[in-house]
Amino acid sequence: MNLLDYIVVIGYLAGLLYMGFTLRDQQNAGDYFLGGRSLGWKPLALSVMATQLSAISFISAPAFVGLREGGGMIWLSYELGIPIAMILLLGTILPSLYKSGVVSIYDYLEQRFGRGTRILISAVFQFSRAFATGIMIYAVSIILQGTMGIEAWQAVVLTGIITVLYSLQGGMKAVVYADAIQMVIIVLGTIACIVIGLQALGGLDVLIAEAPQERMKAIDFTSFGVNGDGFGFWPMLFGGIVLYASYYGCDQTQAQRALSARNENDLRKMIVANGIIRFPITLLYCFSGLVVGTLALTNRDFFASIPADNPDWLMPTFILNYLPHGLIGLLIVAILSAAMSSLSSAINSLSAVTVEDYCRVTNKTLEHTSYLRLAKITGLVWGIITLVLSLFAGNIAPTIIEAINKVGSLFYGPILALFMLAVGSKALQGRHVNIGLIAGVGTNILLWLFVPNIFWFWWNVIGFAMTCLCAWLALFILRANKATDMPAKPLSFHSILTWKDICTLLGFFAAMIAFCVALPSFFK
Repeated sequence: MNLLDYIVVIGYLAGLLYMGFTLRDQQNAGDYFLGGRSLGWKPLALSVMATQLSAISFISAPAFVGLREGGGMIWLSYELGIPIAMILLLGTILPSLYKSGVVSIYDYLEQRFGRGTRILISAVFQFSRAFATGIMIYAVSIILQGTMGIEAWQAVVLTGIITVLYSLQGGMKAVVYADAIQMVIIVLGTIACIVIGLQALGGLDVLIAEAPQERMKAIDFTSFGVNGDGFGFWPMLFGGIVLYASYYGCDQTQAQRALSARNENDLRKMIVANGIIRFPITLLYCFSGLVVGTLALTNRDFFASIPADNPDWLMPTFILNYLPHGLIGLLIVAILSAAMSSLSSAINSLSAVTVEDYCRVTNKTLEHTSYLRLAKITGLVWGIITLVLSLFAGNIAPTIIEAINKVGSLFYGPILALFMLAVGSKALQGRHVNIGLIAGVGTNILLWLFVPNIFWFWWNVIGFAMTCLCAWLALFILRANKATDMPAKPLSFHSILTWKDICTLLGFFAAMIAFCVALPSFFK
């Protein structure tokens, strides 16, 4: 990097800080954590996608497609469950959460199952989200080490301090508006990598001729993910439905955006847009990996500069060696943008859960000034925790993008099960679902440690089923003590799903499968 690159990076970071401080005038919890429920569906949709399609996707999805052994365009099958998951959410969980008016979605569970369930699932969320965010920051440290020549801890501090400052000052509005800007930068940066990579490779005809045919396969109907194999159609579809329904509906980082929508129509549009736009953006990431990976495989010097045991260095090496100055700075901004999107969302959501689920339940009379001060203090603490965890992340899976989804798959199924039981059952009590949650997470941990042949995407389905099963078994076994249970508090079921949404999302689901099946023929 030269002076021009550093000017681009510093200018962008200064702009983020300025935006955070201009949006710092919040009057209450709704302003700080939900943006006053005044946000439209377009910035919210961009914000949601910027967090999910984060720095890890920008760095590690191309590495999986281009270099990872056994990888390739099969990563596209990871997206297959999204449209169906969005249908599930619009018809069940999200509208009910939005109508309830809560800040922490786990407050909703307390209304149904009691405080014990709220505290338990909050703890599960905080552990999993802090750990996953730490992995994401670790991913960014890799690329900053390679491009800026700084140490890992310096990259972590640089990313963390700026993000903590603007997200603590501006609250949810700063998070959403920064995410929307960052999503645009990420997409433009990916397109720039594709164009320059194709030029260096010699054009599209050379890519078609040189790209390894085994990396063109985007869907595999023969793999069931139970014999040490992975990324088959069935585990990716069913595991993906559970994972994405849980992530977008039961993870505070994403659901908090849904709760920030100004009305139910904006909420519906945001979810439908996310179900459609995610696949094209993921395809863009994967195509950039195919281009740059093929370039590496056909260029001995480029390939030799990538560590043999770490394919995630593919994109940092390409950026540093093939992009012109100024554009290098822009790509570093794109990477920082993606990292900051995920980190700012995590900080805001972890702070919301901590204040609402731990501090406020013990002191319901907190004044607005004290509340906001406490929210910022807890946000700072969580920012520090995630940055410390990032220093120890790694060695979970061949690529970082697999690692973060592997960790999430331990928890997403059981968490989704609790919310579905909350809106779908009047008989279950808090202690029943608490037993189910512990059993579901525990089963997945045992599978990770002792049954490696089962593909980790199945953990989402297994954890969901085990949580539901054990909750109902607990109800049957503990029925004798029913008199000691707290009275059930049925919650009103609310759906905003329309037939137009169903047809649109199912039609797009069919189009995704058709594209994945036809993809290999485009490279013959």
